[in-house]
Amino acid sequence: LVTLNRPKVNALSSKLVTEVTRCALAADADPDVGALVITGNPKFFAAGADIAEMASQSYMDIYKARLFKDLDQLADVRIPVIAAVNGFALGGGCELAMACDFILAGDKAVFGQPEIKLGTIPGLGGTQRFTRAIGKARAMELVLTGDHMGATEAVARGLASRVVPADALVDEAVACGAKIAGLSKPIVALAKSAVNASFETTLAEGLRFERHLFYSTFGTQDQKVGMKAFLEKDESPAWKDA
Repeated sequence: LVTLNRPKVNALSSKLVTEVTRCALAADADPDVGALVITGNPKFFAAGADIAEMASQSYMDIYKARLFKDLDQLADVRIPVIAAVNGFALGGGCELAMACDFILAGDKAVFGQPEIKLGTIPGLGGTQRFTRAIGKARAMELVLTGDHMGATEAVARGLASRVVPADALVDEAVACGAKIAGLSKPIVALAKSAVNASFETTLAEGLRFERHLFYSTFGTQDQKVGMKAFLEKDESPAWKDA
């Protein structure tokens, strides 16, 4: 469990993004970790990027620093990364949540990309992942107006997986992560890769990629373990993670 803890609204500084990414990569390298949950506090998952840090910077400053580039490394993490979003996930906070594999939304969660109100645009994936998740029309409206949407709409439009009561959100996210971690780690990683490919390839290419990964599972020990357990009606297969 990684909890964002930066007073007062969990604004995303470049240092915080680097630390979150470093934690995710460390968890991915730990054979005892099968999933990761990222959350904030009850009022703010993350209310956006740190404006005070960025306000005076020039184009060349942020270009040379490759500002927030570390967030791209979340895509290299093989274990599932779950965003447990309570309160506001705006701007960079919404983008961080979307960079995770899926979002569980507290019933008071609020999502949006209000950068337009600051004289800039989303820069951590907000125009790309937001549009893929909720469709061009609604994404365009929210990006151009800076308006927000709540948890119920986020789930209805496919941005979040489901709504959970706010006071139970973190426990539910951890339980979901534990459920996934109890399965075969290499097979979970392959399934994650296959689903992600659907957003990055044509349907024909995605189907070929999926079929190739499906075939490859038959080269693992866990495919044998899982199918043997099914045939023997054993509901607790002893995964070998191999």
